[in-house]
Amino acid sequence: MTLLDGVSAAFMLAGAGFCLAGTVGVLRFPDVYCRLHALTKVDNLGLGLVVVGLALRSGSWATALKLLLVWLFVLVASAFTCQLIARAALRRGTPAWSGRRES
Repeated sequence: MTLLDGVSAAFMLAGAGFCLAGTVGVLRFPDVYCRLHALTKVDNLGLGLVVVGLALRSGSWATALKLLLVWLFVLVASAFTCQLIARAALRRGTPAWSGRRES
């Protein structure tokens, strides 16, 4: 195993860890706004780390550029989608979690 393989594996494992944390956040967070926050972190950081790890392993600059462009398109699509979901939730009157427990 070369140094490049180890660095690439470290990036991909870190990205997978962020994806796992985002999935747990989607399942455990109390309201739609917190869940959207967890999803955007997965898109931004988790997928970014996986793409960097894969780009290091790619055989050519063209493949690495394509991977980075896919990541950019996912970032743009994620931003628009999360904004639309949050706007729809606000229009429906979905309350945000206050953090206080009712007794």
